[in-house]
Amino acid sequence: MDPVIIVGAGPVGLTLALALVRQEVPCVVLDEGPGKDEPRPARTVVLREDTAALVERLTGVRLAHAGVRWAGWRSMRRKQVMCEVAFGDSEPAPLHIAQHVLTGVLRGALAGERLAEIAVDSRLNSLEQEPSGVTAHTRGPKGTYWRGSYLVGCDGPRSTVRKLQDIRFPGRTAVERHAVAALRTELPWQDEALLHRVPPWRTSGPSAGEITARPLPDGVWRLDWLLPPGKELVTPELLLTRVRETLAGWTDGPTPPYELLDTGVHTVHHRLARRWRADRVFLAGDAAHLLGALGTHGLDEGLRDADNLAWKLALAWHHGPHDALLDSYQTERRAIVASRLRAADQALPLVRGGGGLRSYVPGSARGHDALLMDGHLGRGALGAPGTYTDSPLAPGLLEGEVAVGTVPGSAVTDVRVTAEDGTFVRLRSRLGRGALLVVLIAPGTGVWERRHWVSAGIMPRLAAAVSALPHPAELLVAESYPGAAAHTVLLVRPDGHLVTALSGVRPADLYTAAEAVVGGSTTAEAGAEDGSREGSGDGARAGARADAGAGSR
Repeated sequence: MDPVIIVGAGPVGLTLALALVRQEVPCVVLDEGPGKDEPRPARTVVLREDTAALVERLTGVRLAHAGVRWAGWRSMRRKQVMCEVAFGDSEPAPLHIAQHVLTGVLRGALAGERLAEIAVDSRLNSLEQEPSGVTAHTRGPKGTYWRGSYLVGCDGPRSTVRKLQDIRFPGRTAVERHAVAALRTELPWQDEALLHRVPPWRTSGPSAGEITARPLPDGVWRLDWLLPPGKELVTPELLLTRVRETLAGWTDGPTPPYELLDTGVHTVHHRLARRWRADRVFLAGDAAHLLGALGTHGLDEGLRDADNLAWKLALAWHHGPHDALLDSYQTERRAIVASRLRAADQALPLVRGGGGLRSYVPGSARGHDALLMDGHLGRGALGAPGTYTDSPLAPGLLEGEVAVGTVPGSAVTDVRVTAEDGTFVRLRSRLGRGALLVVLIAPGTGVWERRHWVSAGIMPRLAAAVSALPHPAELLVAESYPGAAAHTVLLVRPDGHLVTALSGVRPADLYTAAEAVVGGSTTAEAGAEDGSREGSGDGARAGARADAGAGSR
């Protein structure tokens, strides 16, 4: 079968390619550049816990060595500290990393993959779709045509793929503008990120604004100054003035020594593509959505796009087209990004409006700071990872379903589990392999070797039920899970989102949920219910149902 064609070699395209080859799906990445990104210290990205873990799992590289995990967060208004956060186990720190460093890590991991090819100097010119695949034509020094099973446009805001598919991209232009500088200096806050609103040296007018400081390795900081609405020209003189007065203001004295490394202007747009799928063509990352106001970061959502799409494309590539499963990519991901855009658009007039009665309402400033902190730290409606609670892949009401500390559709907690070979690993390390995960909560098993309990109690019944599922699944055992009682069974998607939690071994419910999450039919679900109310764990009967379900597809 033909490889998956990925257009664009940014972080999202490279992450998708790695996620596919980890599931034995060949891919070709069309890179319009020379294969190496220009170092730009002022062009950085902030990754939350889940997206940083995704990149680390795919590359095998500890990103903390390439970027900085913030020690804390501080919000200030004039001279007053409004809020401080110290990061630790209860709240993992965001990771700040230069984008060219991140793409370098991804390129390095992809370079050694036998199933992946990066075609440099290859700019997409046209594409055609047929029932059996996609043909992409490229121009440039290595212009040619490429044949693929599917094609994913990860080619940024001006996506050629989106334009060739005539997909509209409505939204708002220049929602916010920031002057940006990367410089090496010493600030009073070691490895802490800072949001400073209305600094005392800029006390009035629309340019009073706000400043964000975020640390990078080797004593480098990225500073962002919010610009007033309009098209104010950011001249070198203006930027140098901002740098000097800001550093002097923060150190309460003359401007300390600094080395200016890079500058730029960051313009935030809010846009959302009408469609994310056109038959065998998909959009992901900035080609599908643009967001970033109020401290939010679009790359997080782009990486989540790649994680969501990869296992669905892999299943379709290995087992044949499955429209319900592939359609769920747009349904799940577009709804989450649309919700975040709505939240940001609703908050913008409150936070940026200024003046008027709201300026005199007690607590309004603190409320605005909390909203901005949510965006920067990945919390609340502005920043928290979305859930797939209303996903078309949800199994519906199951007789044996119970509540645990994770709502179905949300990302699972990264607990320690025992793998099938008896080793202790983190749950998150088993994701992204294309298999469903079945996790049994069994307190006390951690003190015994696996061979002592793998054939005891409910394990044989559960193992038989797992082997009969309509999609490959890995059986794991955990000592505990938040909110879960002993003998609770969790079913987890390949991208780490909880499908359901069941009270004990319930083969029919487990089969029904697994069939639903891979886009299965209601007839297979109904067939799986036969005999379930007796609580039978008969592996042969479950196996017959699995064979019938597979044949119907």
